[in-house]
Amino acid sequence: MHAMEYALTLPADYEMEVIRARVARVGHVLDDWEGLGLKTYLMRERGVNGSPVNQYAPFYLWNTVEGMNTFLWGGAFQGLSDDFGRPSVRQWTGLSYEEGGAAGSPARWAVRRCQPVPQGVELAEAMAGAVGETERLAGQDGAVLAAAVVDTARWELGHFSLWAHQPSGADGEVFEVLHVSAPGRGRLPRGRQW
Repeated sequence: MHAMEYALTLPADYEMEVIRARVARVGHVLDDWEGLGLKTYLMRERGVNGSPVNQYAPFYLWNTVEGMNTFLWGGAFQGLSDDFGRPSVRQWTGLSYEEGGAAGSPARWAVRRCQPVPQGVELAEAMAGAVGETERLAGQDGAVLAAAVVDTARWELGHFSLWAHQPSGADGEVFEVLHVSAPGRGRLPRGRQW
């Protein structure tokens, strides 16, 4: 499993209905994309759920690097780059993935939390802790799914979860889910990824 994200931080007075309309118009394009586990079309609005910014921030879990590369280099990503400029694309290695108890429900909210891997800790312990956090999140009421990923260039862990209802006391940035494309979600490897 491979994860990818880019975030477009928009002006404070940006009309976020433009993003909603864009996703309604083009979100279906990846509904059957080869190699894609899932793409979540995420948005947060300044002043809503504690967000300090307007942001469009899709998050992807890929089953194959070839599918991701086809998306990036094959033309689909070019439209976004043409409209908003080319964003920095973050990539992570997958650590764990779990379906939640609300796996059959539509995802309405997402939570993303990034944290550094502390210096001086055993890497095996830190990664096992991330796997445990994935299991904990997936076991919460209303959880659709949870994943943990790591960026070894920055030594940063990422925790990502989808929710059927707005999670109370969410630890991380809260996003509204506008659409989910999940052609290969059932093929995402469950559990620990090593």
